[in-house]
Amino acid sequence: MSGGPTSEHDLIRRARAGDQDAFAELVTNNAGRVQGALRRFGLDAAEADEVAQEVFLRAWRGLARFEGRAQFSTWLYRIAFNEAQRRLSRRGPARAPADREDQDAVLSLPDVPHLGPESQALDREFEQTLQTALERLPDDWRAAVVLRDIEGVSTKEAAEIVGVREPAFKSRLHRGRMELRTLLEPYLKLEEGERGR
Repeated sequence: MSGGPTSEHDLIRRARAGDQDAFAELVTNNAGRVQGALRRFGLDAAEADEVAQEVFLRAWRGLARFEGRAQFSTWLYRIAFNEAQRRLSRRGPARAPADREDQDAVLSLPDVPHLGPESQALDREFEQTLQTALERLPDDWRAAVVLRDIEGVSTKEAAEIVGVREPAFKSRLHRGRMELRTLLEPYLKLEEGERGR
């Protein structure tokens, strides 16, 4: 063995053959992405942790059915989306908004060391504003925006994940983006005013 990083394809092949260590590496490589998506689909931190475990359990059990036509992460998003929808449908009445510390974990932009403390604080403020705006979108629109614009999944794959045709997905995405723009407009105008001083 070369000792270099193992390819995802090789890890999947080994996991299908029953290699639990290979599957554990796949989980490690994708856990943050799955948990982040679950949070952005509308679950709180505790729910996302619990549902993420279910996602990976389902992935382990269904690995033989993974055909490799899409990326492994896309397949996981589909499982995560379905599990999130299942959990959200059992919730009952709307919950109170998450506390500030809980929201910090939902969206996080990468730290940019060359930015000063003021710019980094503005980034964190925007993350919280964006999360609040996402929570106000209808579930279908939020899922479209999250998958396409935040997770970076292709339109074709995102439509497959949520189980609709591409034109329907594009319509949801467009509506979600327009509503998000409306919700963020007061924040963006405030930011422009601050910069214009």
